[in-house]
Amino acid sequence: MSNDIRIKKGLDIKLKGLAEKTTETAVLSNFYVLRPEDFHGVIPKLISKVGTKVKAGEPVFYDKSNENIKFVSPVSGEIIEIARGAKRKILEIKIQADKTQVFQDNGKFDVDVAKPEAVKAHLLASGLWPFVKQRPYDVIANPEKAPKAIFISGYASAPLAADLDYVLQGKEAELQAAVLALGKLTEGQVHVSVGESANSPLAGLSGVSVHKVSGPHPAGNVGTLINKVDPINKGETVWTVNAQDLVIIGELLLTGNFNAERIVALAGSEVKAPRYFKTKLGSEVATMIYDKGLEKDANARIISGNVLSGKEIKPDGYLDYYSNVITIIPEGDDYEFFGWNKPVFNKISTSRALTFSWLNPKKAYDLNTNTNGEHRAFVTTGTFEKVFPLDIYPMQILKACMYQDLDEMEALGMYEVAPEDFALTEFVCVSKQPHQKIIREGLDLMLKEIG
Repeated sequence: MSNDIRIKKGLDIKLKGLAEKTTETAVLSNFYVLRPEDFHGVIPKLISKVGTKVKAGEPVFYDKSNENIKFVSPVSGEIIEIARGAKRKILEIKIQADKTQVFQDNGKFDVDVAKPEAVKAHLLASGLWPFVKQRPYDVIANPEKAPKAIFISGYASAPLAADLDYVLQGKEAELQAAVLALGKLTEGQVHVSVGESANSPLAGLSGVSVHKVSGPHPAGNVGTLINKVDPINKGETVWTVNAQDLVIIGELLLTGNFNAERIVALAGSEVKAPRYFKTKLGSEVATMIYDKGLEKDANARIISGNVLSGKEIKPDGYLDYYSNVITIIPEGDDYEFFGWNKPVFNKISTSRALTFSWLNPKKAYDLNTNTNGEHRAFVTTGTFEKVFPLDIYPMQILKACMYQDLDEMEALGMYEVAPEDFALTEFVCVSKQPHQKIIREGLDLMLKEIG
């Protein structure tokens, strides 16, 4: 039995360079990194030091505010560098991988007979807990607070996103083990969204409530699912888990091994042969982007994540802990002379003034990173509401964050949003305001002041 969720407000941004559904094994990466900045709000305390040999799945550091939340190595090897920034802040831990991988044995775990406290203890001890995030605040979940429900999005609607139906094929056993374990940690339901006409392995799982979603982006965002199924009120908590992270959780429960393997989509108009790669968390992106991918002298931007909410990385950078797509698009460092006063046929816009993308909604565009304007004062245009499907006033909540009115932020629904929910409003913003950054700073303020 499934429930249909139809989204009308939103915007599908069709870009060139969608990954072809063929998977190759990436060139074996020699180095892997763990970056504390991937885990927002975590202050790392090192367990290992330079020269330490670690197994795949062995703890490297833990969260200073909660020693039970451990962060483990994606591979076995030797820690060769701990990079630090200002005030000796830990930026990344670099690991040189062994040629033959050795896993820390966490033991097989029988989910069917396990008590909830045993499940939680096992997830914490084995380093799986960082995959569990919470709302409010969009941070790693507090294991001391039970969620009223757990939400998993199995439908990716962002531009050039990895097809989750494809990458999850053949992983039914791992997915089932993971959702059974997570289901024991909530008195509510485990809600899963899938595409309306999709053939998702998630749809056939037991112990979940399946919701078929349709409509433009952000129909696939987990925030949209939460808002339409069970919105968060003050004092309530829900947990979210990425669909591909369920595979890592399930495999550890079934085998005892922390296998950080991930199928990543290499996409974008600057990629010669967009396709999927099998790699591991924290691997070198150069092992994927230069193999029939990006020209070495190309003037392009490499993004770990999708074009709306991903993070720019360098060609010698590393895959983020939560990303399953690497997007490469042209760098927007050129400017059109009087580009604002002539008809535009090669760009997407929600406005019909001088822009004609609405005439051909199925056309795929080759967009670059140019914002086509500079930062300016907020103006009210009504465009945010056209692409924002949540039952929240986007302009008002953004302004409440900017002048730090906690009471107003609470009243407007700040507890259930995350920065990615405002990626589209940022895209269509004529004022060029950094919406995701504003929301992130607002959430951090609430976490600090309210907790």
